[in-house]
Amino acid sequence: QVQLVESGGGLVQAGGSLRLSCAASGASFGIRAMGWYRQAPEKQRELVAAITSGGNTNYADSVKGRFTISRDNAKNTVYLQMNTLKPEDTATYYCNVDLLGRPYWGQGTQVTVSS
Repeated sequence: QVQLVESGGGLVQAGGSLRLSCAASGASFGIRAMGWYRQAPEKQRELVAAITSGGNTNYADSVKGRFTISRDNAKNTVYLQMNTLKPEDTATYYCNVDLLGRPYWGQGTQVTVSS
């Protein structure tokens, strides 16, 4: 059973930075893409950034140039470095992992950006 443990959320002022981490346990092989989604109140969940096992990345237009996704395959961990945060980045951020074609989700971590 794969478990995803997220950390790094919190409250930050606009212009500040946060780093999210998501560690996947219970999977010794087979992790493909890893990514981060977010969901703000009354909005649909949206992709923020994703990274393949080979290191190719994809970002939402709204975060390009401000957020950076990376992964440590040896640790089965994905990171999201968030810089120049804006109030509109406020949301619950969810880690997502593709394990042999099956998606797994973290429990979510809250990011709140004050103006």
